[in-house]
Amino acid sequence: MTTIPASRPQPPKPVPPLQNGDRLSAEEFERRFDATGGLIRAELIDGVVYMPPPVSDEDHGSPHFDLTGWLSMYRFATPGVLGGNNSTLRINPDSRPQPDAFLRIIPECGGRARRDVDGYLVAPPDLICEVAASSASYDLGVKLDFYQRVGVREYLAWRVYDVSIDWRVLRSGVYEPITPGPDGILRSEVFPGLWLDASALVSGDVNALQKAALDGLASSEHAAFVAHLQKVREAQKK
Repeated sequence: MTTIPASRPQPPKPVPPLQNGDRLSAEEFERRFDATGGLIRAELIDGVVYMPPPVSDEDHGSPHFDLTGWLSMYRFATPGVLGGNNSTLRINPDSRPQPDAFLRIIPECGGRARRDVDGYLVAPPDLICEVAASSASYDLGVKLDFYQRVGVREYLAWRVYDVSIDWRVLRSGVYEPITPGPDGILRSEVFPGLWLDASALVSGDVNALQKAALDGLASSEHAAFVAHLQKVREAQKK
């Protein structure tokens, strides 16, 4: 009697690496990204993979640290507001952006940005911030258009090489610049009391940066906003 050899199991096919410019579905992007062990920076915007080059401490690391520190001051003083840092967002079927930092109002206080079962945000944060050094053309082009289209209410971009801050607010579906007050301070319209001394941030003057931030937190606008968030939270419990 002839014995038919059992077929050998086929080894699993290797997961292709992510490549800048790849056109992928969100599911395939996540599959390939997960296969890298999370050791790369990659985003998917409108089905196209973007992989920025390595960044230095001077051009990105240190500015990013100061930016998130400024945002953290506000988050700590404002119950009902949370922040994020380098988190992938599932806010569009064809895109997986990974902003440098953001703030959001939690759903319990009337915010729209909620997490899915995997812990990813599936609605846009209220404020997104990007440190734009070597990625300036990308952050101020493709990503700006994308954030405007999906309804990110405010978008702040720090143009490191230009030593400048652009802060935009969404009005009737279009981004318009937030202009500084007579004192030179930029003030958020979405997050009352979030005040920024842009010149202090770009120059590294932490004392002036902190003073403006603390003045905002001590303002009547911030107190009213905190009271409003608490009122919404209590109403939703009923």
